[in-house]
Amino acid sequence: MDQPNPMTEESVREIMETAGARVMSRGGRTENYSAPREYSFEVRGVFGNGLMLHVVARQYDYRDPWEASGRVNEVVDVALLRDGSYSEMPKGYAWFQGKDEECGVDEDGLREIVECVKTLNPKLFKLQELTGDL
Repeated sequence: MDQPNPMTEESVREIMETAGARVMSRGGRTENYSAPREYSFEVRGVFGNGLMLHVVARQYDYRDPWEASGRVNEVVDVALLRDGSYSEMPKGYAWFQGKDEECGVDEDGLREIVECVKTLNPKLFKLQELTGDL
């Protein structure tokens, strides 16, 4: 059975740093609604074009003992920020169409999103705003 690659704070940081982003991250455990909840990690990366990705793994998944051991994050939520606000991507991309967050993204999807965002020319936003496409 093929399992998705587990993602950690360090692996997501590495994906974004390799793509040239300045990255900050944090991880840990929080208490919510009077019951302990696992808080996995949060990573933000700013690319040279001024766009930012905010990656959050809200809770660990627990696998059965025969599948793997320990806690893993197979999917994360990814938000796109432009000029300090949540944003969708210009038309023509597979991600962030009509929404500013992609939920349940696996490692391959995260790599695709990072590649799209790092190579995106921010002038495309302005062009599509002028033409009414965004």
